[in-house]
Amino acid sequence: MNSKLFKISLTAALSGFLFGFDTVVISGANLPIKELWNTSPWFHGTFIMSMALWGTVIGSLFGGIPCDRFGRKKTLFWIGILYAVSALGSAMAPDPYTFSFFRFIGGLGVGASSVAAPIYISEISSPNNRGQLGALYQFNLVLGILIAFISNFLLKGFDGTNDWRWMLGVEAIPAIIYTLMVFSIPNSPRWLILKRNDFEGAFKTLRLLVTEEEATSKIEEIKSFSPTSQKTEGLFSGRYKTPLILAFLIAFFNQLSGINFVLYYAPEILERAGLAAQESLFSSISIGVVNLIFTFVGVWLIDKLGRRQLMKIGSVGYIISLGMVAWCFFSGASSTLLLTFILIFIASHAVGQGAVIWVFISEIFPNKVRAFGQSWGTGTHWVFAALITLITPIFLDSESGIFKDNPWPIFVFFAGMMFLQLLFVLFMMPETKGVSLEELSKKLSQ
Repeated sequence: MNSKLFKISLTAALSGFLFGFDTVVISGANLPIKELWNTSPWFHGTFIMSMALWGTVIGSLFGGIPCDRFGRKKTLFWIGILYAVSALGSAMAPDPYTFSFFRFIGGLGVGASSVAAPIYISEISSPNNRGQLGALYQFNLVLGILIAFISNFLLKGFDGTNDWRWMLGVEAIPAIIYTLMVFSIPNSPRWLILKRNDFEGAFKTLRLLVTEEEATSKIEEIKSFSPTSQKTEGLFSGRYKTPLILAFLIAFFNQLSGINFVLYYAPEILERAGLAAQESLFSSISIGVVNLIFTFVGVWLIDKLGRRQLMKIGSVGYIISLGMVAWCFFSGASSTLLLTFILIFIASHAVGQGAVIWVFISEIFPNKVRAFGQSWGTGTHWVFAALITLITPIFLDSESGIFKDNPWPIFVFFAGMMFLQLLFVLFMMPETKGVSLEELSKKLSQ
């Protein structure tokens, strides 16, 4: 693989590191903020803990607009600014309302990065390495989550009652570094041709990555699929019905696997299984480690086995592990056995959906509507993530939850949804491995 291509892709994928870090770092500020500002349960859940998630939903739904109008590179640059401003603003916030505002700003960065980074990487890579390079975004996301947990742990006791401010503010360091690094990456050659008619600039970018002959050939291929040679229907005109359905379903099933349910509520789930609070917290770290290891496995395999094969493996792993977690709760099996199957569930997600989703959505839309198509797919993902996060307490709350005594039916439901996902993979999902973006657009947009 071209070393310049790897470095450019890794730079863009670092927005995923900030995504993961920003999402989890709030866990260290949860209780201190509640005590400091004496927030009510409703206010705390809606404005302190969930405000970034609302920003993420909006950032993902509308992230395609700046990507399309100003370019992938400029959007990635401003995403870094959003992360840095959010980190510093949240750390210095004098009241809960200011804090909520800056957390919302960070959420916008998270949502926009899930649009801009995958499509940028897909547009500069080749069919042979597009999967591995695109999956770097997910790998960095998972790494960011793990580093946030470690950072919070190391900063505990650093400055007494202000520990939480340092936990949040430290994110500004990688955010500023990332923002400066974005200056060194080129614009997407496909965006330059389709939106700026800049063939010379596109050629210069491609020459960094491939030979002169390959660059010339690629420009001719992109030109043949430019708006002048295509109909100009919008995203929802009917021409792009197939990629719209595929993006919706893979994002829908991603969240209906229960992955965010398990990640966000892991300590509580494990305590229900009989682990003490300290043991459950330690076990939660093991979930993060397994997630990182098997995300690396997914990144390594995605261009070897293909997207469909990883999704098949992940789906079968989901069904078995979720079914066994449900059985463990139902039968009162040991907490060690339950934790084992939760870790298998995490591994199944990391190898399958975790590695595939951002790559797949960024591949299936034509150049002309890729930014808006990515917004459609990521927006679906985040809307369902928000809904599941909102309704989980209704089922899981220890005092008033529908399944407060035993949550086994929740895992049966998720296992059933993963059986439907397996059917989707077997009968609807196309293989995109080794196929150029232009050829995929020809196949999927009739």
